[in-house]
Amino acid sequence: MTSIVDTNVILVANGQHSDVDPECVAECALRLQNLMTNGRIALDDAYEILLEYQNKTLPKSGNRPGDAFVKWALQNNRTVSKCDLVPLEVHPERGYVSFPDDPQLKAFDPPDRKFVAVSAAHPDHPPILQAADSKWLAWEPSLKQHGVEVQFLCPDDIRRFRDNKAGK
Repeated sequence: MTSIVDTNVILVANGQHSDVDPECVAECALRLQNLMTNGRIALDDAYEILLEYQNKTLPKSGNRPGDAFVKWALQNNRTVSKCDLVPLEVHPERGYVSFPDDPQLKAFDPPDRKFVAVSAAHPDHPPILQAADSKWLAWEPSLKQHGVEVQFLCPDDIRRFRDNKAGK
């Protein structure tokens, strides 16, 4: 199965998000390991996703699970059996032509649009793995209407973050 990995999954697996439960860290590390062993990833062909991964990790010298995944992604981004490179066309307002033109998504974080654009442009619309960014909970229904699935790896943590932001 092909997946798109949001950067926060890598950071959580690395222990770079102090507010998540240990179970969340373990789940993220396990998912990344499973992708490297049995799965596939989808990236943009301009390598914006890979560049973001590298800016927040240590793929050359780090031995954390997220670092290992980024190193693997760098080594396998042109291996057809491990990675799909998806061409993205730039759009002046939405960021990417394949990012849904939907008023409900107008406030969607511009740096995260590349993940959605890759899923929407990929012929199989692979799911986006998400760990700790609670804003995705609000966007998920609209994304789903456009054929973009979000898999929340840490549902308890992400709901807790949302509720804390809302003052609950």
